[in-house]
Amino acid sequence: MGSVEFHRQGNQDLAEKDVHYEEEYIECWETKRFTCRWLPVHQEIKALVFLCHGYAMECSVFMRETGIRFAQAGYAVFGIDYEGHGKSDGRRCYVESFTALVNDTIAFFKSIRAEMEIYGNKARFLYGESMGGAVVLYIHRKEPQEWSGAILQAPMCKISEKVKPPAIFTSILLKLAEYIPSWKIVPSANIIDNAFKDPIKRQEIRANPLIYQQLPRVKTAVECLKASEDLAKHLDEVTLPFLVLHGEEDRVTDPNISRELFQTSKSCDKEFKLYPGMWHGLTAGESDDNIELVFNDIIRWLNNRSPTNARDSPLRHADVESAMEFTTPSKLQDKELPKACRVAAQACG
Repeated sequence: MGSVEFHRQGNQDLAEKDVHYEEEYIECWETKRFTCRWLPVHQEIKALVFLCHGYAMECSVFMRETGIRFAQAGYAVFGIDYEGHGKSDGRRCYVESFTALVNDTIAFFKSIRAEMEIYGNKARFLYGESMGGAVVLYIHRKEPQEWSGAILQAPMCKISEKVKPPAIFTSILLKLAEYIPSWKIVPSANIIDNAFKDPIKRQEIRANPLIYQQLPRVKTAVECLKASEDLAKHLDEVTLPFLVLHGEEDRVTDPNISRELFQTSKSCDKEFKLYPGMWHGLTAGESDDNIELVFNDIIRWLNNRSPTNARDSPLRHADVESAMEFTTPSKLQDKELPKACRVAAQACG
């Protein structure tokens, strides 16, 4: 990857929300990537949170509420629009290489980590939504020692059998990607209709011109499929602390896959939250009360893992087994781990 250069494009003060917001562009392979950050104004920074948005989404508008909430809670928040997404250069929602997308994201995150003289040796967390969850897992694979933990909201870490295309169709896609990679012809249910439950919020999201709302491109679909299949083979290699959240009625990614990640990974500090009645967009498409519930769970998890002194300080919870938890908000008494997870806890201990 070439050198990363920054070009300040704007500076928006959110003083009324105790948050300072900045936008910058980075030069990446002679094209520009849009980046942004939300910083707390009147409190010490607890830790750093790095955002990875989902397929067709973007950071500055769609993830604005996420950035503000985390900053209000004391976190420095950084986001990047992938190539072809949001305000970044590139053909709209065209993913030539999932590996290149991940590497671009890592390059930006590394540039922030180089600013440690500003932020100190703070804990560093990855936050990924849907396809962004896959990006997070790839970043963890490439940089296993660099991150304090990850938050995975409805992650695309394996294609559900319910929506996985037939093998013959996959073979056709692979062949088409060689000849017409950018064509927008992949049959797909409307992601906005299927991801966001609240009709008013759904319309607000649909009105965002930065969100791609046409059919998936052939190469993009192939790259996402290949990435998901690869991640599915390596769920047991996930070792960092993580919180995975999923709506029980998600029709975009399968909550059972998040459960599989929770049960299969070697992480000794992991938590799985399953929300009855909720869809895919937990922090953007639910009722205000449900969104508040989800953000409270996320910020609680971050606060418990954000020591004030150093990134590698010990967690505040008592022991490994207490850190492994599977709960549903409506059945908080269901904290007994599945057998596979109890065994994993003993192995980690």
